[in-house]
Amino acid sequence: MAINKKAEFTELDQKLADMAKAMSHPARIAILRILAQRNTCICGEIVEVMPLAQATVSQHLKELCNAGLIKGTIDGKKSCYCINWDAFKDFNSEFNTLFGDLQIISANQNCC
Repeated sequence: MAINKKAEFTELDQKLADMAKAMSHPARIAILRILAQRNTCICGEIVEVMPLAQATVSQHLKELCNAGLIKGTIDGKKSCYCINWDAFKDFNSEFNTLFGDLQIISANQNCC
């Protein structure tokens, strides 16, 4: 039986990994682009512009919501979504810090 050792890593590393995982599918990137272009809450139109079935789009929206990258409201069968810009600012800042730290750490090393 496999043992999950995720708890052995820092909370920040876990958060960055979760956000990166949430963005790791081209459909999710496309959804984020659509939401950013419209710059407003979007309801059913996401399914209309995606080359995927409604159920598949819903699963991708769920992953983005779970990661906190988008916000959504559900009213009966109608769901509306928009980008969570506060989460994106954090995501951007934390990844930029990570990449900067990695460059500093590796600056003095000669590797392949």
